[in-house]
Amino acid sequence: MRDMNEGPRNFIEALVEEDLAPGGRFHGKTVHTRFPPEPNGYLHIGHCKALAIDFGIAEKYGGLCNLRMDDTNPLKEDEEYVEAIKEDIRWLGYDWGDRFYYGSDYFEKTYELAVGLIKKGLAYVCELSPEEMKARRGDIGVPATSPYRDRPIEESLDLFERMRKGEFPEGSMTLRAKIDLASGNFNLRDPVIYRIRFAHHHRQGDKWCIYPMYDFAHPIQDALEGVTHSLCSLEYEDHRPLYDWVIENTDVPSKPRQIEFARLDLTYTVMSKRKLRRLVEEGYVDGWDDPRMPTICGLRRRGYTPRAIRNFIERVGVAKTPSTVEYAFLEHCLREDLNKTARRAMVVLRPLRLTITNYPEGKTELFDVENNPEDESAGTRKVSFSRTLWIEADDFMIDPPKKYNRLFVGNEVRLKSAYIVRCTGYRQDESGNVVEVFAEYDEATRGGNTPDGRKVRGTIHWVDANTAVDVEVRLYDTLFSVPDPENGEDFIACLNPKSLEVLKGCKAERMLKDAKIGDAFQFLRLGYFTPDSRDFTPEHPVFNRSVALKDSYRPEAEEKSGK
Repeated sequence: MRDMNEGPRNFIEALVEEDLAPGGRFHGKTVHTRFPPEPNGYLHIGHCKALAIDFGIAEKYGGLCNLRMDDTNPLKEDEEYVEAIKEDIRWLGYDWGDRFYYGSDYFEKTYELAVGLIKKGLAYVCELSPEEMKARRGDIGVPATSPYRDRPIEESLDLFERMRKGEFPEGSMTLRAKIDLASGNFNLRDPVIYRIRFAHHHRQGDKWCIYPMYDFAHPIQDALEGVTHSLCSLEYEDHRPLYDWVIENTDVPSKPRQIEFARLDLTYTVMSKRKLRRLVEEGYVDGWDDPRMPTICGLRRRGYTPRAIRNFIERVGVAKTPSTVEYAFLEHCLREDLNKTARRAMVVLRPLRLTITNYPEGKTELFDVENNPEDESAGTRKVSFSRTLWIEADDFMIDPPKKYNRLFVGNEVRLKSAYIVRCTGYRQDESGNVVEVFAEYDEATRGGNTPDGRKVRGTIHWVDANTAVDVEVRLYDTLFSVPDPENGEDFIACLNPKSLEVLKGCKAERMLKDAKIGDAFQFLRLGYFTPDSRDFTPEHPVFNRSVALKDSYRPEAEEKSGK
């Protein structure tokens, strides 16, 4: 439990501590929160903020956090999403214990409470169609109207029961709360709390043909579970008076407090489930777990770690006002984590043959290469070296610009952990493409040392051609080419045509064919990579680039907590 003497770190903690203090509304009670995702899609990075807040507040104050599936809308909900959500939350390191619920578990009780509102004269059956209701919703200073508002209680009770029995067509009737048709908050202008919907429910089957609206069901579910603090994103701020009205006017056993926080928005990303679903269903991406997607399963497949994501969320902080965080900051957090933990490996993405002409034919040496210079305990590995190597094609130029410190005729470079070599020539094919580079090595520089003290500015990586394995490498970039793809034109028009580049025939150290799903590697000079969880096999190794080595994030732009 958090030490109360530390003081709150953000405004939510301040409000919670106010509630727990003597005289507070929850003094002497256990803090109880909930995370209520709708099982109509996969969790994304935006949900991580809510997860961190809901589970984090409970943890800090020695409380409880429920996991509840908000399955009150049967149209797009599926058990597939339920299991995926649970897997993602566990992977991130959060635990709900035995406190797992479905909103649909409360359908019978919610119906009873709606009947109770009718009996109190606080709800009525309305026969306005959605179009008619919209036309009658009024305006600022102009009240809404409904010819059914004064319907007798007994008549509404009868009609509501018959709605449940399926006697009326979809859209013909609703149950509305009787609050205030002239309210300046349009959410209180007699909102619909039940609608008819003939749809098969993933758990309830065809038992129900009327379903509660979220704004009615959610506060009831919170109250029935004993939730003290209902923490939700800022778009529900205007709905809070309705939340409180439901709590005050239904016979529920507790009175939760709703607190809103700004949701997480990222540049070069869309967070709308509807838009993410469109990307999947129309084939713009390779499923919900496509490594370009902001979904948790997509980030996991790309190589993000739970520690990097949670660190990112913590450093973004809890804000009261909306803001957009740079995607580069998310990458920065991953890069920080992987730099400490990822094993190093040498891989050549665009291979060019390097022949060391004065190296004995048939000879092979083994060099000790560190697995992670940031972690001595990671040890070293043996890497084979021979007369013929693979190097990156852009590590050689015929006519190099100034300050080019790699291979060109007459120049020396250090082969990582091996020898210093001097370029002596090259060979081109009939089209003028360089297909082989020639060099001579200095035997006295074994291990990359320079016993005579001469300066060698360039160091390049390499792979022994005799032991190399072919691997497929997928280079991922942001899915969208503009920072705000939802602003203005159709977001589909903003898709980045260079978000994925697939390279085949890359040359890698032999050890990489034995990589395991979830392993992280830094390919020297190239970035951080992980085996693809769907396509990797030892016979056909496939690696995804998690993040490039270059860090474009500016630390001074980091979001501060507690805004």
